[in-house]
Order: sequence, then C-alpha cells, then structure tokens
Amino acid sequence: MMTTQGSQDRYAIAAQEDRSAPRTKITIPAQLRPSGSKGYQTVVKDLSLSGFSAMAINRLHPGTLCWLTLPGLQSMQAQVVWWENGLVGCAFNELLSPIIHDNVLARWRGDGTYPGA
Repeated sequence: MMTTQGSQDRYAIAAQEDRSAPRTKITIPAQLRPSGSKGYQTVVKDLSLSGFSAMAINRLHPGTLCWLTLPGLQSMQAQVVWWENGLVGCAFNELLSPIIHDNVLARWRGDGTYPGA
C-alpha cells in the first residue's frame, strides 16, 4: 500500500502535536542515522509508540528520514518533525509495537544503565 505525502504529513503532525501516544521520559543510549549521513551515538530522551526525541548536535531539517537503533533492536525508520537546540523530535514511519515499547521501558530505568548488563 502506497501512502501519499499528505498522509505522511498528517501522521507527523498528529504524532507531534496531538501526542497521540503518551511520551515517557527516559535515557537510552542509541544510534541515529540521518538519510545520506553516517550514524552517530545519541541519547533518546523520550519515547512513545509514535515517536521519540533524541540529542542531535547538528541541525536536522523537518522531513529528513532517519533510522533509530535502540540496543538489541533493529533500526526503525522515522521522519524528523522538529529540531531545537540540539534536540530532535521524530515520528516513526510505523507505530512502535506496544510490546516492544513496554519491553524497552522495562529494561531502562531512566539513568542510562541497562539492568541486564
């Protein structure tokens, strides 16, 4: 099924403005790779079923595709919604599975340490 740019825009707006899923403040080391760039280490600051915010020193422009890789998970494609003062907000292209979301939150205590390590 193909989606139009308009529906992608509506999804991104809903994910950011309506906060269609509650965001949980958390600290998770991760990798972020903007389209056409090398990936770099980042810290995810909040996470929801529809998106995340993470540290991004270099400006990322709205609409930029990127891939977020959390420890132990496959890369997830997202689209930049906003960037401000070194923090980027992105909407996942596909909603995060509630099971994966809950497992990630259960693993990370919010201090950047992985309890199983």
